[in-house]
Amino acid sequence: MPAETADRVHLSVPEARALSERAMRGIGYEPEDARILADHVLDAALCGYEYSGLPKLLNVAEHPRFQAARGPLRVIKETSVSVLFDGGNQSGMIGMYHATRAVIERAGAHGLALAGVTNIWMSGRSAYYVEMAARAGLIGIHTVAAPPSVAPPGGARPALGTNPIAFGFPLDGDPLVIDLGTSAFMGTDLQFRQRLGIPLPEGVAIDERGRPTTDARAARCGALLPFGGHKGYALALAMHALGALCPDGQERAGYLFIAFKPDLFMPLDEYRRALAAEIARIKATPRQHGVVEIRIPGERAYRERARLAREGIEIDRRIHDALLRLAEGCS
Repeated sequence: MPAETADRVHLSVPEARALSERAMRGIGYEPEDARILADHVLDAALCGYEYSGLPKLLNVAEHPRFQAARGPLRVIKETSVSVLFDGGNQSGMIGMYHATRAVIERAGAHGLALAGVTNIWMSGRSAYYVEMAARAGLIGIHTVAAPPSVAPPGGARPALGTNPIAFGFPLDGDPLVIDLGTSAFMGTDLQFRQRLGIPLPEGVAIDERGRPTTDARAARCGALLPFGGHKGYALALAMHALGALCPDGQERAGYLFIAFKPDLFMPLDEYRRALAAEIARIKATPRQHGVVEIRIPGERAYRERARLAREGIEIDRRIHDALLRLAEGCS
């Protein structure tokens, strides 16, 4: 077990889950919702994404919409293969979990299904949801039109969200999961760095006057930049257009999830074998000098998940202590 230091706290997986659930119950969440939130952030931590792990629970408690009344998901409109939910001002990690389960059930029955969710906030890692679909033998696609935090090329103010797009593809073992934001830097990592006073990389953000900055606080007042210039901007706009199918008047945000059976085109087992063969072919590409391995997206995260499930995780002591304070309200 790694030794604790003055700045870091080591937690086993059961300890991390218990702390997360107690923290969420301490701020008023029912046990089942606290479990959903804890499972989501713990999985992010195990996959090696510390900024999307347990610190994200502090973002939940501090979110401007957290203090407003919350209700259950409610169906606004539906067909046999589609459903639009009002998320009841729930955390997006709760709303999208239930929406994903609904899509998996409908796609299992009809071969194809999609869900839109409005009136939720902060849905966490998109990979989490598409992996759920892929492990159910479906191809999953998820995108978010997030609240504005990214400037268009040449812009000095935010106009688009970080607007991630994620895909999940079933395999015999761990599914192929691809998850990327359309901004040059992740919004959750920006919050994490502001909280701990960690500078940003060069070239990912501007301040409120449109000047380049590496200061996370200044970037929160300014804007992130799109990745790849006009290419990331174009993808962000496309994701925004998809999210507009499920508009949220409060934040101009929307959440869309699509899943379908490979069986619509070929048997699932045949698809899995074909995709596995393509992955093997890509990994066997001759490597440049000094390159040890060609990895597939998500491969590092799966390895981290297996390792950290055994060894436990480390978090910043300031994060740990803040979660303990939240947990004090847990009865």
